[in-house]
Amino acid sequence: MGTPSQGSAAVAAARVDLCALDLMPVFAKEMIAGGVAGAFSKTAIAPLERVKILLQTRTNEFGSLGVLKSLKKLRQLDGVMGFYKGNGASVLRIVPYAALHYMAYERAFSRSFSWFSIRGTAVLCTYPLDLARTKLAFQVNSSDQFSRALKRGSPQPAYGGIIDVFRGVYSEGGARALYRGVGPTLMGILPYAGLKFYIYEGLKAHVPEDYKSSVTLKLTCGAAAGLFGQTLTYPLDVVRRQMQVQSQQQHEQFGGPRITGTFQGLMSIKQTQGWRQLFAGLSLNYIKVVPSVAIGFTAYDTMKHLLKIPPREKKRSGHAPA
Repeated sequence: MGTPSQGSAAVAAARVDLCALDLMPVFAKEMIAGGVAGAFSKTAIAPLERVKILLQTRTNEFGSLGVLKSLKKLRQLDGVMGFYKGNGASVLRIVPYAALHYMAYERAFSRSFSWFSIRGTAVLCTYPLDLARTKLAFQVNSSDQFSRALKRGSPQPAYGGIIDVFRGVYSEGGARALYRGVGPTLMGILPYAGLKFYIYEGLKAHVPEDYKSSVTLKLTCGAAAGLFGQTLTYPLDVVRRQMQVQSQQQHEQFGGPRITGTFQGLMSIKQTQGWRQLFAGLSLNYIKVVPSVAIGFTAYDTMKHLLKIPPREKKRSGHAPA
């Protein structure tokens, strides 16, 4: 049994911890909660995200397989841990990105131009990590003759990790190469967000007044609006991924069309791979949106409780980012 002095020390320590937590600014708590939520959400859907990248880029090997067969083949080639190849870079990227995203949601920045500026800044600051994630996810073990033949026909440097990707890409094209594909990414921010909010408001306008305060309904409208916006801007994501996996070595050895810009990339993919390739892997966006949103918001609400973040003012009418 502890002595009175020990009990007093424990109480004092608890008070110090409580005071330290109370002294932390609310926006800092929101960013921590958002970062953790983003990390959990990304890790949960990592297998689907990797298959989507392979469907977008490895058209010869995975383009005709579909989602389930691609998952099965990926497990055969890379094992269970292969589903998470590149997820480390994805988590490092999403933590600051999601932190800003959730903080903006809490502070109702989503409707203003400042939100576009915040998101654009977040993209520029974290883009090299996104490129590293794509480069790592693109690599598939050559465990059979078919894969080895395809690898010889599409040479790519073998990367051992994030730093290795940075070193290899920088040696190939300098700092500019680390931002290969950033054009279509930035180009998709404004129309995606604009479409998402426009459709969200349109859906809400058709909801009876008695249900407009329903959180479930807001999440449903937000998810539907987000999916519609993603569908219309998805070809830009395909262009970005294919630009990210391009290598100077491949172009010099085999020639062929090289994607150098957004519109040229759209036309090149349509002409050489068919218009369907511009929507390769889109179904995975529909599949992963429910678990991604559910896990993200559950983790966010849990962190808000642990960090003692006060609830938003009721007068502020927010909606869920999709």
